[in-house]
Amino acid sequence: MNGPHSEIHFRFDLREANGALGDIGTLLPLMLGTIALVGLSSSQVLLGFGAFYIATGVIYRLPIPVQPMKAIAAMALVSEVTPASIALSGMLIGGVLLFLGASGLIDRIARLVPQSVLAGLQLGLGLSLGWIALGLMQNQLLVGLVSLVIALAALRFGTHAALATLLSGLVLGMVIDQPGLPSLPVPAEAWVLGRIGTEDWQTAVSDLAIPQLALTLTNAVFLTALIAQDSFGNRAKRVTPRNLSLTSGAANLLLAPLGALPMCHGAGGVTAHHRFGARTGGAPIMLGAALLGLAVLPDHFRQIALTSIPAATLGALLLIVSIELAFSRRLIDARPSCRPVIAITALGTFFVNPLVGLILGTLAEILRKRIISKRRRKFR
Repeated sequence: MNGPHSEIHFRFDLREANGALGDIGTLLPLMLGTIALVGLSSSQVLLGFGAFYIATGVIYRLPIPVQPMKAIAAMALVSEVTPASIALSGMLIGGVLLFLGASGLIDRIARLVPQSVLAGLQLGLGLSLGWIALGLMQNQLLVGLVSLVIALAALRFGTHAALATLLSGLVLGMVIDQPGLPSLPVPAEAWVLGRIGTEDWQTAVSDLAIPQLALTLTNAVFLTALIAQDSFGNRAKRVTPRNLSLTSGAANLLLAPLGALPMCHGAGGVTAHHRFGARTGGAPIMLGAALLGLAVLPDHFRQIALTSIPAATLGALLLIVSIELAFSRRLIDARPSCRPVIAITALGTFFVNPLVGLILGTLAEILRKRIISKRRRKFR
């Protein structure tokens, strides 16, 4: 920022603040749902997200997101998981990501994934986020529809859509007495690794870390780098699979033992921050600072601040992001022969998980290339 034509890395204004809130629809429901059901310390979890968001803004100088690891959060929401097993899973994943990034293996793996498969993973992820968004909206349909209309209108006229949607949803929720996100418990222990049993290790490895790794590599590493390049061009030269692997790995290895949720980056979050106006590293730094501020609030005020926004309002923001992520230019411009590969990858991702989508899509791409090769030889 030394001259009139120099690149602006950090801007701290209302537009950046609005863009910073674009990914709240992903962050809050998963974070608060996991805290409520597992019994984590909301203060420690918020400190983790705040620290990682600020570090991400400083390192990448762009609105690169920080999100809860979705497979771990989903498992925590549907089964009995202990704080210790969650911390262990974060440390295990952190170690693997650091190894892949430091060794350079992650870049080699990324080069092996065909573009058609990446497009299918992006479509499948967008559909999955859309399904989550509809789930957040289904029990508060009026609030969700009103929030969606306000968000779309604000985006159409170029105003601060995320801020307008969140504030209107907050007011509407109070007026018609719609419940917000789940209330937060007081954790039994501040040190999550105080008691580790054999079952914690088994759960951390088989139920949490292994399923999450496939999602992290596809969504938080490969697709995040791809979407960042699409959104920010040459400014995203730092956002490489190797760097994303290193930052996610270091954050989890350092912060998970201190009570933070396992965290990663995410393609949907890049789309969200960009769609709602964020363009510099100022957005993640501001959001990180706000999360740190929430972390040091007294428990009562933190509870009110975190749980008063209706889930349907967050779902409305997430639905907009999911549509933008799913129906990308990459999908629209795909060659006709690539579309079956994209469809197979997307369906595998949506109905099972990204690892299955990646495997099915790769097999379909191999078959596509063989068919094309045979046709070419036939007409020679």
